[in-house]
Amino acid sequence: MPGDDESLLLDTLSQLRLQQMLAEMQERIEQMTASREQFDGLLEAILTISSGLDLAATLRRIVDAAIRLVDCRYGALGVLNDSGDGLQDFVYSGIDEDTRLLIGELPTGHGLLGLLIDRPASIRLGNIAGHAASVGFPAHHPPMRTFLGVPVRIREQVYGNLYLTDKAAGQPFTEDDEILIEALAAAAGIAIDNARLFEQARQRQQWQQAASEIRGELLAAIDPSEVLDLIALRARHLAGADHVLIARPDDLEQEAADVTDLTVTAYAGTDPSVPGMRIGVDDTATGRVYRTGNLIQVPGISDTGPHGPALLLPLRVSADAVTGVLALVRNRGRAPFDDRQLPLAAAFADQAALALKLADDQRQLTALSLIAERDRIARDLHDHVIQRLFAHGLHLQSAQARSRVPEARQRLSEMIDDVQDIITDVRTAIFDLQNGENDGFALRPALTAIITEQTGESGLRTTVRMTGPLNVVTGPLADHAEAVLREALSNVVHHAHAHHVDVTVSVDDDLTISVTDDGIGLPDTAARSGLHNLTARAQQAGGTCTITTPTTGGTQLTWTAPLPEP
Repeated sequence: MPGDDESLLLDTLSQLRLQQMLAEMQERIEQMTASREQFDGLLEAILTISSGLDLAATLRRIVDAAIRLVDCRYGALGVLNDSGDGLQDFVYSGIDEDTRLLIGELPTGHGLLGLLIDRPASIRLGNIAGHAASVGFPAHHPPMRTFLGVPVRIREQVYGNLYLTDKAAGQPFTEDDEILIEALAAAAGIAIDNARLFEQARQRQQWQQAASEIRGELLAAIDPSEVLDLIALRARHLAGADHVLIARPDDLEQEAADVTDLTVTAYAGTDPSVPGMRIGVDDTATGRVYRTGNLIQVPGISDTGPHGPALLLPLRVSADAVTGVLALVRNRGRAPFDDRQLPLAAAFADQAALALKLADDQRQLTALSLIAERDRIARDLHDHVIQRLFAHGLHLQSAQARSRVPEARQRLSEMIDDVQDIITDVRTAIFDLQNGENDGFALRPALTAIITEQTGESGLRTTVRMTGPLNVVTGPLADHAEAVLREALSNVVHHAHAHHVDVTVSVDDDLTISVTDDGIGLPDTAARSGLHNLTARAQQAGGTCTITTPTTGGTQLTWTAPLPEP
């Protein structure tokens, strides 16, 4: 039997062992509870980051979930560019916007962040400054000590890196923290992949929809200049650009090697000085894109000024044919264009250029069809109408020769003159059809409109004759012709008290406008005012202006000016 001392010792040892067992059990329970809480936190974080398909929102949720999971102050997710040698996006949390603006540009992947890019493996540090790769923080950056960095992979490819700093209470990050963040990063890769695929599909649909809209506008025979403006407007919205311009050569048929500069023919933005701007081809990034047909991305259009990152895209209609450049520009200080947008924007530019080319070809085919139709009409008029009119005139002359009644002979003579005038008018119409006078500006309809405007309500009986190639009269001489005819007819209507006015416009070596009325003559007051302008216009055009009184009475104004040199 053991003595009392031995019994007391055994009891004491038993109590100690029991207390130790209880302590170990309590510690185990606490560990299990902590692990359970961490596991629940991880599940909650995974559910949170997988709750949406918007890529920007998903990246933000990943950073916030990581901060909560390991209880730290700052977090960020750096997204690698396509080449994998730097960061194209940096999503951060824990730093307010005012501090962010004081710090300046976001990190691009240098120092410790660059180490994770070069060696994509988890890094856990108790002191950032003590690591050999650390390059320090910029001015106004908050101090940071502890660090945990974990790569985020998508299908075995590194998408970016998750950075966490300053664990609560100044404690270092633990191995459990690293395991939790690695598990979160694995789930984040799946969530990012889904969001990225959805974002790419949505962006592709938007770019394709914009290209379809442009093709529809061109097929609807909209003015090409308006379609160019639409291209710039849609590209600005889809690419998130501040300025979008389209620069093209003045002569699209000119060989690219002979083009010395481009003109901004369309613009979407807020800078009124851009439209119409000339851009040299030999010494600019825009010119290089036009010459090489390769898109380029530049950090800034110029070293100074408000314009920052730019994406320059060729408007290609074939592998070796470029018709212009589409430039997407952001203001200085903004992030460069996302690498994933480049193929979408390039495809949009190619489709827009091809649509413009097809529309131009269609317009040329339409013009050729119109010319062919005009030639057919002109041949029919010459071969059928004029021949019949000429035969009709011969019959009238024969009838006149046989007639013995003076009144009948006079009437037949007038009819013969009318037939001759009709033949002259038809020949003029044939000439206009064959020379395409109705393409673009045409003097004939402009003068006809003036005659109708001035005499339509006057009660005057008006005779109009227009002969010769009026389509060659353009520019300042055409402006003079319109003003002269308007002033001459106004004088007849308001001062001549005439019953009949005869207007003749002819083009031979000179342009001649003759206005003859059967009125009382032009008063001196009218001659000293409006007629002075007609004389001045004749002198400016190198011609003459005369006013005479025909033997039958009334007034005849003759205004003539030489045609411009071809």
